[in-house]
Amino acid sequence: MITRYGYDNFFSLLGFGTVLIIVTFLWASGALFVLMLALGILICGFALWFFRDPSRTIPPEAADSAAILAPADGKIVQIIPVTETEYLGGEAIQISIFLSPLDVHVNRSPVNGTVEFYRYMQGDYLVAWHPKSSELNEQSRIGVRTEAGKVLFKQLTGYIARRIVCEVKAGDVLHAGDKIGMMKFGSRMDIIVAPDTAISVKTGDRVVGGKTMLGKLQCRRVVVTL
Repeated sequence: MITRYGYDNFFSLLGFGTVLIIVTFLWASGALFVLMLALGILICGFALWFFRDPSRTIPPEAADSAAILAPADGKIVQIIPVTETEYLGGEAIQISIFLSPLDVHVNRSPVNGTVEFYRYMQGDYLVAWHPKSSELNEQSRIGVRTEAGKVLFKQLTGYIARRIVCEVKAGDVLHAGDKIGMMKFGSRMDIIVAPDTAISVKTGDRVVGGKTMLGKLQCRRVVVTL
């Protein structure tokens, strides 16, 4: 299945590749025929591969209000302590997932909860694994309150990726695994959680969006004193 978030780019690439193949058969010959035909097939193949949206079965444990599900396919490139004052209000842990152009780029909600905060920020286009990309690159920031605490996650553009699609807004109720948008064409997602969160992945691990569990929040109960 092709993701609806990429219909515009998908049909443009597929159309261009198809026209190139047709022109090749009508006009080219010899080595040029082989080159143009290969290029047309490559463009069509890339469109079908990059904008794919495979069916995913969300694991039962993701229904837990404290569960954190991988929001994207890719490789864990960082698990580091950070200070996040915009939404979480202090010390936190950041889990960063790098998406190569070969990974599925549909993004999903990592948690169950209500969107309290959303901000789109224009910025730079540093390579997605650059240490400063989390703060400086163009990005969307989504803050979700769960029953176990707050979680902030970011869609970040990279050197190649220049467009973010995000369909959530403040007030939306999300379930872990819900599709929220995509990034085009190779990028990064950061998940920022409380420092005492139990993380179940490590740097270098490959994760699958909507399938791999990243960890579990520690439930925080509000104590009311009379």
